Order: sequence, then structure tokens, then C-alpha cells
Amino acid sequence: QVQLVESGGGLVQAGGSLRLSCAASGSSFVIYVMGWYRQAPGKQRELVARINSGGSTMYADSVKGRFTISRDNAENTVYLQMNSLKPEDTAVYYCNTNVNRFGILSDYWGQGTQVTVSS
Repeated sequence: QVQLVESGGGLVQAGGSLRLSCAASGSSFVIYVMGWYRQAPGKQRELVARINSGGSTMYADSVKGRFTISRDNAENTVYLQMNSLKPEDTAVYYCNTNVNRFGILSDYWGQGTQVTVSS
């Protein structure tokens, strides 16, 4: 099993910043892609950003230039630095990782962390 533990959500005013963290733990796994998704009330879950083991990144158009994803491979941790936050960024943010464990590729999800941006 692989466990993902997220932290860093909260309430912030528009224009402010937050940093999310997600640490993966378990045994006998190799992480490929780590990413962040979000789900606002009444909407589908959407990809925010992701990063592969080589450091290549991908962002949703809505967050480009404001959010930065990074990872610490040694600590199996992914971060999401969110700047210039807008009320429309309000959502539950979920960490996701794609791992190889005993030759089997699987997706794992964190429990979610609430981000609320007030206007």
C-alpha cells in the first residue's frame, strides 16, 4: 500500500498565497508521476498540475503563471506553490500519484485538503 498525506490548505484572501504538500509513504514502490487535482462544489475533479520523475511539468491553463509544482524525489514529496490566488481557485485539492509496486502500476489519492479564497 501507498499512503498520501496532504497538508497546507486553508483560508486566504484573494491575491494571497498557499503552499500544499503531499508526502507518499509505504514500501516497495517507485513513483512516476505526482500531481494535484481539485474539485469545486458541483464540478468535476480537474487536473491542476503534475510532474514526472524527470521534473517535466504540466499545468492547467487556469493556473499557468500562478502555480508552481515541484517534487523532492528523495522524500517522495510533491509541493504546489499557489500565488495570486483567486476566489475561483476555491476547491478541495487532492494529491495523486502513479506508482509501480511489484510491477503493477496503480494510482493513489490523498484525502484532500480544502483551499478557500475569499474575495
